[in-house]
Amino acid sequence: MIEKMKFLSITGPKADIDRMTETYLSKYEIHLENALSELTEVANLSPFLEINPYKEALSAISGFYEQLSEPGKTAPKPMDTEAAVSAIRRIQQESARLQEEHDRLAAEHAGMVDSLKIIRPFRNLDYDISEILHFRYIHYRFGRIEKQYLQKFEKYIYDNLDTIFIKCGDDDQYVYGVYFVPKQQAHKVHAVYSSMHFEQIFVPDTYEGTAAEAFAQLDRRHQEIHDGLKANKEAAQKFLEDNREDIVSAKAALEAYSSCFDIRKLAACTQGENNTFYILCGWMTEKDAAAFQEDIKNDERIFCLMEDQQPPARQKAPTKLKNPKLFKPFEMYVKMYGLPAYNEMDPTWFVAITYSLIFGAMFGDVGQGLLLFLGGLFLYKKKHLDLAGIISCAGIFSIFFGFMYGSLFGFEDILHAIWLKPMTAMMDVPLVGTLNAVFVIAIGFGMFIILVCMVFNIINSIRNHDVEKAWFDSNAVAGLVFYGSIVVTIGLFVSGRKLPAAAVLVVMFLVPLALMFLKEPLTNLVKKKAHVFPEQKGMFFVQSFFELFEVLLSYLSNTLSFLRIGAFAVSHAAMMEVVMMLAGAANGGSPNWIVIILGNLFVCAMEGLIVGIQVLRLEYYEIFSRFYAGSGREFRPFMKYHTQKKTS
Repeated sequence: MIEKMKFLSITGPKADIDRMTETYLSKYEIHLENALSELTEVANLSPFLEINPYKEALSAISGFYEQLSEPGKTAPKPMDTEAAVSAIRRIQQESARLQEEHDRLAAEHAGMVDSLKIIRPFRNLDYDISEILHFRYIHYRFGRIEKQYLQKFEKYIYDNLDTIFIKCGDDDQYVYGVYFVPKQQAHKVHAVYSSMHFEQIFVPDTYEGTAAEAFAQLDRRHQEIHDGLKANKEAAQKFLEDNREDIVSAKAALEAYSSCFDIRKLAACTQGENNTFYILCGWMTEKDAAAFQEDIKNDERIFCLMEDQQPPARQKAPTKLKNPKLFKPFEMYVKMYGLPAYNEMDPTWFVAITYSLIFGAMFGDVGQGLLLFLGGLFLYKKKHLDLAGIISCAGIFSIFFGFMYGSLFGFEDILHAIWLKPMTAMMDVPLVGTLNAVFVIAIGFGMFIILVCMVFNIINSIRNHDVEKAWFDSNAVAGLVFYGSIVVTIGLFVSGRKLPAAAVLVVMFLVPLALMFLKEPLTNLVKKKAHVFPEQKGMFFVQSFFELFEVLLSYLSNTLSFLRIGAFAVSHAAMMEVVMMLAGAANGGSPNWIVIILGNLFVCAMEGLIVGIQVLRLEYYEIFSRFYAGSGREFRPFMKYHTQKKTS
């Protein structure tokens, strides 16, 4: 069902808006509208402009909150704004100190990595690096040369040059080393090494001792820095965890204060004789609105005007669904299609009944239904998944129809069929012959559902004062009479009873068709419009003819669409018969229980998914399309919704 709404206009001194929000409004769910947009008939309104003072602090504490592990498990404690801001400043200061230490260590770590990268290939050089770097009469160069060029260099050139090349290390492609050359020969020798693709590596004047000693010293410092960064990270996380309660509480407090403050975005201001007043307007449920009025009745600084859905409200009332726990999971399917408008019928209860009933008829098995019921119930209790609740409800009807069909995990001979066996139940239909009973029953059930949907459409149309959809449309009174006449005629024919007189049939069929054909001019006539028929009458008759032809086709296709109920009831029994054949249990033999278990799980999962989708298709295309628009807008309590938007 849809909860009744009241439109409230709340006003008071501008400086009192925070007290009013925190003291009264925060206790109730209110869907606020933009006061400037709604109250267009009120003169001299201006926006309520102020900068949110909590925005910066809330952003800061939210950053710390996100670093906590599972912060939602910590319950916030009451905290005022001063305590919240003080806690944030303390946390920011300590975090800044830890971050500064981290940045210093990280910068040193980066430099250490570069130094290790330079010295690592030369760590086998058994000579003091600092002395080499201070040679005055001998030139040197650290670097690397490809192995193939080094071999050519040593074979053809090395012995003819005044140079010494000391190998320090190698990898798959390069040999790393340092060469020395007298100062007088440096220019010539450098050119020769360059021609052999020697790549110089610049070694800074920061190393002490031999290369091995310098590398070991750097490696020790590198490990110390690494340990320092790890300890810094642990200290930062420990600090946050030690202040977990303050972080969670400060965030909750500031979110509440910020949400209260942000109400100003939707408020308007008006100038009184001696003071400026705020105006807030929005929707509350009838129950909350009455409680709010009672709550503020002795507060002289607040005035509230409560009205039904009528001016000054410019928008239709939002929709808030309220259904019993058993039906509540099915709200998911309704919302997927679209929320009902405020003055529209809530189809949740109808979806819950028809979806579960049709699912059970298409998937009738006591054992598999029990699995769906227990599995869905477990997930619904554990994870609060709406889909799991729907599966659980559908499982109950699967169990029921399993007893009707006499089917238990595919075994058809353990239980006695209370009603019929889908694969073997047959019936004689005049002029047609022998048909499977479940197909005939499925068609009859579909006709009944379509008639019910037409009644719902008439109710919705009367509520909306829509003359055409209430009286002359294919789903209106005219359509109900026409399709109902078809249903009655077919029912009498199949049962072998006498049909009504030809004159009665003519009235039952032709009059509703004529009303549907002339629905537009008849609507104009009822509404007392000046022009009953459109100006282009020829085009009107052609268009109306094809529309009427399409309506007749839709009656046929929508009715035949319900054959899928019988088809899946038969296919389910057939699939389980195949499983029994594969398990060797078809002729009373000793069954292979592994095949039976795996087969049941496969059928339960695959066909359960397919049946669920097919039933949803019936709901949306054959049922909803006849009476339900789903054009409503969601009821969004400002405090709750605004806080969710900030944290998402």
